[in-house]
Amino acid sequence: MISVDGLTVEFSARTLFENISFVINENDKMALMGKNGAGKSTMMKIIASVQKANRGHVSTPADSVIAYLPQHLLTEDNTTVFDEAMKAFDSYFQMKNQLDDLTKQMETRTDYESDSYMKLIEKASDIGEKFYSMEEINYNAEVEKALLGLGFKREDFTRMTSEFSGGWRMRIELAKILLQKPDLILLDEPTNHIDIESVLWLEHFLVHQAKAVMVISHDRAFIDNITNRTIELTMGRIYDYKANYSHYLQLREDRRAQQMKAYKEQQKMIADNMRFIERFKGTYSKTNQVSSVERMLEKLEIIEVDEVDNSSLKLRFPSAARSGDYPVQVKGLSKSYGDKLVFKDANMAIKRGEKVSFVGRNGEGKSTMIKAIMQEIEVEGSCAQGHNVQIGYFAQNQASLLNPSLTVFETVDEVAKGNIRSQVKNLLGRFMFSGDDIDKKVKVLSGGERTRLAMVKLLLEPVNLLILDEPTNHLDLRSKDVLKEALLDFDGTLILVSHDRDFLRGLAKKVFEFKDQRVIEHFETIDDFLERNKIESLKEIDLMAG
Repeated sequence: MISVDGLTVEFSARTLFENISFVINENDKMALMGKNGAGKSTMMKIIASVQKANRGHVSTPADSVIAYLPQHLLTEDNTTVFDEAMKAFDSYFQMKNQLDDLTKQMETRTDYESDSYMKLIEKASDIGEKFYSMEEINYNAEVEKALLGLGFKREDFTRMTSEFSGGWRMRIELAKILLQKPDLILLDEPTNHIDIESVLWLEHFLVHQAKAVMVISHDRAFIDNITNRTIELTMGRIYDYKANYSHYLQLREDRRAQQMKAYKEQQKMIADNMRFIERFKGTYSKTNQVSSVERMLEKLEIIEVDEVDNSSLKLRFPSAARSGDYPVQVKGLSKSYGDKLVFKDANMAIKRGEKVSFVGRNGEGKSTMIKAIMQEIEVEGSCAQGHNVQIGYFAQNQASLLNPSLTVFETVDEVAKGNIRSQVKNLLGRFMFSGDDIDKKVKVLSGGERTRLAMVKLLLEPVNLLILDEPTNHLDLRSKDVLKEALLDFDGTLILVSHDRDFLRGLAKKVFEFKDQRVIEHFETIDDFLERNKIESLKEIDLMAG
């Protein structure tokens, strides 16, 4: 049992949260929720002992292991994937080496009666007791199982970590955490960089094999599937629900309704008493009563209603000219990078107004196909854009391509043309940039703010073919809902690459699956595709995680 007692964090004159206390029990699977800026990541860092609170403390039992995966992390560049993952067992190997060293000392020394020799025996005994009580594990097999489960192939094991993108390095760190079998796993946005199959594997692991888990995530399906408890951080305090995310939303609405009712009743009571004071303030016979009412109002604790993020995020894709009947036509397309074949003889015809999704494990060619459609790379075969196609493209790294030295306003103003320039502030306001926010430099923005700003830039040009490659990474749940509504209303053609099942549901009417160097067309919704593949995937997951 881990105990969080009286945590308070203050920045300058602002209190982020105050006197927060709760207990984490074994097998609690918790979602840590709250609007952006509420202090979720700060709370997680304090529990992980990465950051200190101004007041309060976290109590953990002796020998308990807390493992923490932050949002942004890079592994070292001087080791292989397998060796980096094997570092999860460093403490075991250090203990083994220490014990071996102590045993050698005892074998070579002859001062059996000395105090130092007795201390040596005691030390060896203490370490030996811990070491031999540890479960016997086939470490190589465990590392292999975790890496395969998270999407690595056997041939990746001997590659240097420097050859992999940030998302794949994040998976290596995730493998190290899972291999430690910690008492508490802290995960800050763990699904941002992993594909649907790996998310399924991670869900299965967290539900069936992990002990306590606390997760910050904007992936609704993921948190609903793994959690049995929701802690909401709002207005500097917490509310603790023994419920998963969807149930918590209902309970929160009930709580706000009760608060609002009590608040209105209190406000009416205050107004009635203020009218009494105004009416009888100068009346001698009522002096004592007036004074009594005034004292009562001074001492009254005003009921607060929990904040709701009412900032507007209305996306409206501008109208564009009509494209030809088939904005994208791919025939016999093949692509290799050196000896590595990405896909071969791929065919696809995407009709005007169709909404399709590209799914498949990372590295199977989804982003490569997008680059081919954008005509950014050389390929074998035919990849043609239709008549009058105007493409809007949101890349995975779109947010990182923004100029860090510009302000929010300057970033948008430099691409705005014509009449839209007078509407820049209104447009930014729809994306939750208001007041002083528009004067902030890009370099101080959070990942979510940068993603929203990159989306604003995309909206400034009318397009009839929209290509979005993981657009929801770093967007909060509300922003994703509004983006999804805008995409449902978009009357052009949509190609969507996403690992977010909840976001994909109801959007895509056709699925292109990238698998084993092939591109397979499925005339079904993403819901049908996932349901059909679920049983097969779970069988594979059981093999990998079992």
